[in-house]
Amino acid sequence: MAVKIRLARKGKRHEPFYHVVAADERMPRDGRFIEVLGTYDPKNKDKRFVGKKERIDYWLGKGAVPTETVSQLLRTMQ
Repeated sequence: MAVKIRLARKGKRHEPFYHVVAADERMPRDGRFIEVLGTYDPKNKDKRFVGKKERIDYWLGKGAVPTETVSQLLRTMQ
């Protein structure tokens, strides 16, 4: 099973809100996931990305591959 760290969209229309999740790459974007690793709110200027650093490091250590957007968010967290 290949694991990806990616965004799952939540929120209403025109008010996006995302969960950063570890999911099997075969599952759909908003489908089943393994674990919620954080949140991303593109409209909030103060706290855009909030993540559980130790759990993200755990999944990266296990070989999970972040998507391009998530890897950009992870760079801002460090």
